[in-house]
Amino acid sequence: MRSRFTLSDAALAGYAGLGYLAFLAATLWAAGFLAGLSIVPVTAASPARLPAWAALLADAGLLLLFAAQHTVMARPGFKRRLARLLPPAAERSSYVLAAGLALLLVFWQWQPLPGSVWRVRAGSWADLLWAVYAAGWLIAVSATFMIDHLDFLGIRQARWGTGRGPYRPPSFSERWLYAWVRHPMMTGLLIAFWATPVMTVSHLFFAAAATGYIAVGLRFEERDLRRQLGPAYGDYASRVPALVPRPGPRQIPAGAANPPA
Repeated sequence: MRSRFTLSDAALAGYAGLGYLAFLAATLWAAGFLAGLSIVPVTAASPARLPAWAALLADAGLLLLFAAQHTVMARPGFKRRLARLLPPAAERSSYVLAAGLALLLVFWQWQPLPGSVWRVRAGSWADLLWAVYAAGWLIAVSATFMIDHLDFLGIRQARWGTGRGPYRPPSFSERWLYAWVRHPMMTGLLIAFWATPVMTVSHLFFAAAATGYIAVGLRFEERDLRRQLGPAYGDYASRVPALVPRPGPRQIPAGAANPPA
């Protein structure tokens, strides 16, 4: 094992840090974009600047660009090809960086659509919807910490690439929100997409497209997880729903307090 921190190690750490910052910036911008906050240049509630047909085509193109990046880079075949160009420790950081930059491009170049679908004017109901919106983001972000936040965003892999020995991914475990749904981050994002007191046509288009992409993306992710984790994930999927918790007590395998690992 190497004992000295080299220039290549510093480059790898900086690359991972850049990916993390892109993820953080994209997350904050997304929250402001959906909430219609004036701290971001364009929001889902901004006035239209182009004819509806032109805005719709532009926004569809942006979302397709993000979907292509997110889907292609997540596939095992692409990861194997990327490993020929970059160190394995940079693979996850590359995905995080590309996804963050793609999202930032979507929000920066978004063309608002005219019109609104609903507008809740009663203060108490509007406050409740904002609370649900905030809860959605809280669920989505906290889910990244319930397995390994730094691993999810590529920081842990980069650290292991600086002379710490072979990288070992976190073991699969069923805990916290993952004991209730298999994809709590997606559950939180779906809540954040739809919980709003002011649903503009622009917001609706974004929410509907993102929801459709999540539905399709989860099918590919589930296939990969079953292939990687085998019967352990099959048992988990048979007991735990994908997105919406089931009412009643959880089903826990006999003899395992935190299964499977």
